[in-house]
Amino acid sequence: MHSETPLRKLLVRPSRAADVAAIAEIYGYHVLNGLASFELMAPSVDEIAKRRADVIGRSFPYLVAELDGKVVGYAYASLYRTRPAYRFTLEDSVYIHRDHAGRGVGKALLEALIEACARAGCRQLVAVIGDSANKGSIGLHAACGFKRTGTLRAVGFKFGRWVDSVIMQRAVGEGGRTLPSEGSGGR
Repeated sequence: MHSETPLRKLLVRPSRAADVAAIAEIYGYHVLNGLASFELMAPSVDEIAKRRADVIGRSFPYLVAELDGKVVGYAYASLYRTRPAYRFTLEDSVYIHRDHAGRGVGKALLEALIEACARAGCRQLVAVIGDSANKGSIGLHAACGFKRTGTLRAVGFKFGRWVDSVIMQRAVGEGGRTLPSEGSGGR
């Protein structure tokens, strides 16, 4: 059982280059021990730095949660698909250090990410969640306004078994209620 994280001490902020090693450690653990990611080998710190640079280079948010000076989670938004018609739709990723799961860090990160995506002109946010039994991520997204839109059955194979992907979605800002202004979302 986890004790409560004192969220008043939690700082959610834009990531910095100095955070990359901590981000790689958090993600690497999830790659090697869980089904949230369908990667089979943990990427290197250099690879995580390249991925982060790509996200930031596209003017998308890449956030970290810091507690007592230590990065305990991160979240970012990236292209949902590369074709231009999808330019107002982003996909979120949220990963929490194993010692801080279930304490509200993910919710603080995802809420801040949603706000940052709205500022960036995003209209829809999609979550592609590894493993239909991933109650933590599914619950987190539901608590932040995402609705389950489908399940892709047995689309991944990891740890000797077939794994589903759960698709969840939420509108951001005006969502699809209004047309985007000219020039917005031109990623």
